[in-house]
Amino acid sequence: MKHLASVAALGVFMGFGLSRIGFSSWDEVHRMFLFADLRMFLGFGLGVCLLFVAWRAVTRFFPARVRFAPRPIHRGTVLGGVLFGAGWALSGACPSIALVQLGEGQLAAIVTLLGIFSGNWLYAAVRERYLRWDTASCLDD
Repeated sequence: MKHLASVAALGVFMGFGLSRIGFSSWDEVHRMFLFADLRMFLGFGLGVCLLFVAWRAVTRFFPARVRFAPRPIHRGTVLGGVLFGAGWALSGACPSIALVQLGEGQLAAIVTLLGIFSGNWLYAAVRERYLRWDTASCLDD
């Protein structure tokens, strides 16, 4: 239970931070996708750079804990990425930002969340019936 409270507190802190810096604003996301304002784009770039440095540090100082095996790209990755990006561009929210928007009282986030859940449900139904793609996880070894 203590772990759950810590995760919830971290989520609230993260949501507050994302809200205050403007990442939950549809206008801000729209400007990023049009390359009209690079602030948000550069924020994501900085995040990728920090993650790269952190990954290098973890693999250097804790090599026994790192288990990574390159895997082929899943057939649905490209289509899934395109659909995710299109949904993000249209709604102005990725899944975590939709929750931040809901916390801000932006009721349009309910439509975004319904789209996220219905898209996941639709994918599962289509994959099961037509695609029959392997659903193995990167955690499977």
